[in-house]
Amino acid sequence: MNNQPFIIRNTEIRLFVILATTLFVLLILSFVFGLKVERKDSSVPSKAAFKPFSTVVLKAKAAYVYDVRTKTILFAQNENTRLPLASLSKIMSALVAQDSSPLYGTVTVGNEALQAEGDSGLYRDEKWSLKNLLDFSLVTSSNDGMRAVALSLGALSRAGASSEEIINDFVGEMNSKASQIGLKNTYFWNETGLDESAVKGGAYGTARDMALLLEYILAHYPDLFSATREVSMTLRSLDNRLHVATNTNSIIAEIPGLLASKTGLTDTAGGNLVIAFDPELGRPIIISILGSTEEGRFIDARMLVGAVMEYIKN
Repeated sequence: MNNQPFIIRNTEIRLFVILATTLFVLLILSFVFGLKVERKDSSVPSKAAFKPFSTVVLKAKAAYVYDVRTKTILFAQNENTRLPLASLSKIMSALVAQDSSPLYGTVTVGNEALQAEGDSGLYRDEKWSLKNLLDFSLVTSSNDGMRAVALSLGALSRAGASSEEIINDFVGEMNSKASQIGLKNTYFWNETGLDESAVKGGAYGTARDMALLLEYILAHYPDLFSATREVSMTLRSLDNRLHVATNTNSIIAEIPGLLASKTGLTDTAGGNLVIAFDPELGRPIIISILGSTEEGRFIDARMLVGAVMEYIKN
């Protein structure tokens, strides 16, 4: 009996099985490898990419970054620690002035106002519209300008009040407004933020409170701080005197969509800075920095703005 055809067929079957098995194994390996490649290509970004603030190291004692639209705290460092505010006090002074008088009202710069620390180029008995003097005082952080505002608007209902009583009345309004807004850790001793002594600041507050204050102003008086977006501007008093106001915030040109800013600097406070900017249409972000240094506040701000941009990008 000839078994050769059977042997040949059997060999062909074995060869087919081997080829089929090999092909199946190759398909499985290809599938598994493909999954690995796919997982690698579509992998979740690193934690640092999702949390760009995790690498932030600041010179400031306290900072707070707040997304106004989503009500999200993006970054917080000692945000509830009460620290000297320096000229951030002028944010509240401007708000109280806005509430107290029409912006077309007249303010006279008296001799007592000019005795405030710092000479911003104002003249004795010079008359200003309230709006222009507020713009000038906020952009240049003018102490004599803001004191003139306080002396003109404080104790309006009290005839014959002394200068001290007028200032105290105005500062009292600042503290009442802070309480009304809900700034529980903020208190003002004067209208400028100038140090009261070598160890006592002119006002105290927190990084979180300052962000909430700026949020309130953006919601109710969005144009009050519009002048602080400018690098410099020329303003005219009612006496027809021209004054060039140079912004104390040296990095405003670097901040995308700047809405408002205010600097502060005294011996007790160190360097302070609050900014609001809109990197996307309708998404205001507020950054509050307290207890840095004169230059460090701007370094800190650049770092935090960069982290915000990276956060939004991701």
